[in-house]
Amino acid sequence: MNEGGGPGIPYTFSVRLIVAEKPSVGRDIANALGKHRREQGCLGGSGWTVTWALGHLAELAPPDAYREEYKKWRLEDLPIIPDRFKVRITPKTREQFMTVKRLMRDAGVTEVVNACDAGREGELIFAYLYQLSGCRKPVLRLWISSLTPEAIREGFTSLRDGRSMKPLEAAARSRSEADWIVGINATRAYSVRFGRPGNVLSIGRVQTPTLKLLVEREQEIENFKPEKFWTVHARFARDEATYDGVWFKRKQSRLKEKAAAEEIANRVRGGTGAVRKVEKKTATEKPPLLYDLTELQRNANAKFGFTAERTLRAAQALYEQRKLITYPRTSSRYLSKDVVSTLKKRVGAAETLPALAPFAKELLALPKLPVNRRIVDDSKVTDHHAIIPTGRKLSGELPPDEARIYDLVIRRFLAVFFPAACFENTTVITEVRGETFLSRGRVVLEAGWRRLYPDGVGGKREKEPPVLPPVEEGQEWAVRKVGVKEGETKPPPRYSESALLGAMETAGKFVEDEELRQAMKDSGLGTPATRAAIIERLLTVGYLARQKKVLVPTQKGRALVSLLGESPLTSPEMTAQWEERLARMERGAERRPDFMAEIGDFTTALVEEVRRMEAQKISAPAASSNGGPLGSCPKCGAPVVETMKAYSCSAWKKSGCDFVIWKTVSGKRLSEAQARQLLAKGRTRKLKGFKSKSGKPYSAALKLDEEHRVRLDFD
Repeated sequence: MNEGGGPGIPYTFSVRLIVAEKPSVGRDIANALGKHRREQGCLGGSGWTVTWALGHLAELAPPDAYREEYKKWRLEDLPIIPDRFKVRITPKTREQFMTVKRLMRDAGVTEVVNACDAGREGELIFAYLYQLSGCRKPVLRLWISSLTPEAIREGFTSLRDGRSMKPLEAAARSRSEADWIVGINATRAYSVRFGRPGNVLSIGRVQTPTLKLLVEREQEIENFKPEKFWTVHARFARDEATYDGVWFKRKQSRLKEKAAAEEIANRVRGGTGAVRKVEKKTATEKPPLLYDLTELQRNANAKFGFTAERTLRAAQALYEQRKLITYPRTSSRYLSKDVVSTLKKRVGAAETLPALAPFAKELLALPKLPVNRRIVDDSKVTDHHAIIPTGRKLSGELPPDEARIYDLVIRRFLAVFFPAACFENTTVITEVRGETFLSRGRVVLEAGWRRLYPDGVGGKREKEPPVLPPVEEGQEWAVRKVGVKEGETKPPPRYSESALLGAMETAGKFVEDEELRQAMKDSGLGTPATRAAIIERLLTVGYLARQKKVLVPTQKGRALVSLLGESPLTSPEMTAQWEERLARMERGAERRPDFMAEIGDFTTALVEEVRRMEAQKISAPAASSNGGPLGSCPKCGAPVVETMKAYSCSAWKKSGCDFVIWKTVSGKRLSEAQARQLLAKGRTRKLKGFKSKSGKPYSAALKLDEEHRVRLDFD
């Protein structure tokens, strides 16, 4: 037995080495296990030592680690598909790796506990450390969903055999290697063939299909042709009571001709309406499911305008530092049975929050919490259950972001135990001189869980149908007022981050039902843990830009998607199928060699296709940050190019020319086509969508004045 396992830590008996993912988690584990002392890169206790990674201490080696000539980007060297992947130490964290390696190889250490985050990435971090250290000692797995001392100690009483985690490790390695193979080869192939010097065309297994979703939506918006329509509205009165109705025929309420709408209005004006039908139906609305990370990010974006990354950062702090919520990087919205006995304690955590304390007291007064399969379902929990409070009570104030995210989590947790909201929906059909009008109303019979959401689940106060006066069939109501309203069809909205996360979750398919979305969680684009990073990556490389609350593809992003055309690289369906196979691999139902062989075949075919495109000299648009000139600068004649926020003169660095067309003018975003028209003709056609300071919409043209500045033109 080695008597010197580390500086100041003499081993007189066998020692268990515990490897955490971060120093803060290492300290939490050591504090939960008992007395310990600090050493270089580790903490030593009685019969155990805790050390840690610093996130990723190791990573897949770059191409030139396999062959020196791979330092140069050449199409003839592709595809690069290693038989065995090399892993290298991250230079900045080499010192900590040497500490971990020394401890893993120490003769006094008889077993190693993998205490990295309980998920795919945590498994990969540990696997690389274990591999590079040359360790062969038995591995146990700590698998916990919260970092409270009680949860940590309980986790150590039920450590898993490390061999049972091999399927998860296989999925983690496969995800990492697949991203490396596709990303390296696709990025190099397209950059060499179509890029410009110094301009890399970043392409990824998940990021590129995600980009395509946004580009296709932008094309839908640009190609959309608005159509005007008219609707007829009437107000019916009897004694002091009134209700409103909208004209309809064969389930259609819109008229394409203004004259037809006015003819109907004139016909019913001054008439008397006869109530032909009154239908009342009771409807219930179940509480929303508990949060997984994606749904939490979507709600935080809709309510607070948080980016996915900002929400994840706050949630991670609540988990790691505050110990107030469970593991946030989960894809499940259900709980497992082993959590049921702790639920009342977790409800009690809300008593420290003034706004939620009354609801917590209501639940705690019940003899038993109402638990059902929408809350607890073992079959729908894989690595981790839904995000819920730990039961630790809040002491003091939280930073603003964390306070908001904590409120979302604990409010949702309480809501699932409240009864369904119950409504009485009323439909009334009124006939006036042969024309029919539809009226809808709603009465809340029981607010139920909605009492916790007075401003609506999404943060904005939801517009409820009005409460109708007592109306009975056969009654006559006078037509007090009639009006014709003009409307216009609207294009689909741009993606907010919330909407994009939802689209990524279902690989671009529109799915509103919560249970169905949960069923599709294994076949989306990326995972809850990676989606925020994917969005940030698209922004970093210049494929997307944030415009207030929406994400807009740049010319560079659009040009890349145009260049790729119908390549499988842009297919959300194919990428979603890969994610589904990785999820099956985690369960041991998919073979890693089969998956990696398919990735290799796909990449080889991809490179061959690019090579054929080069041989045929196919012309393709260059995907550069400026997307090519839009026209000539009216001031100096230099090309006008696109930047992140404007269409501006390319000669500003050389000559200082300050000509610019800002992308957003008076609240309206200008398209590339509109900027081209302004450059070519000096003015645009009349455009809709401008907004005054008070938020009122108006229409105007844009023109260039004598000093070549963009002005609004109302003539």
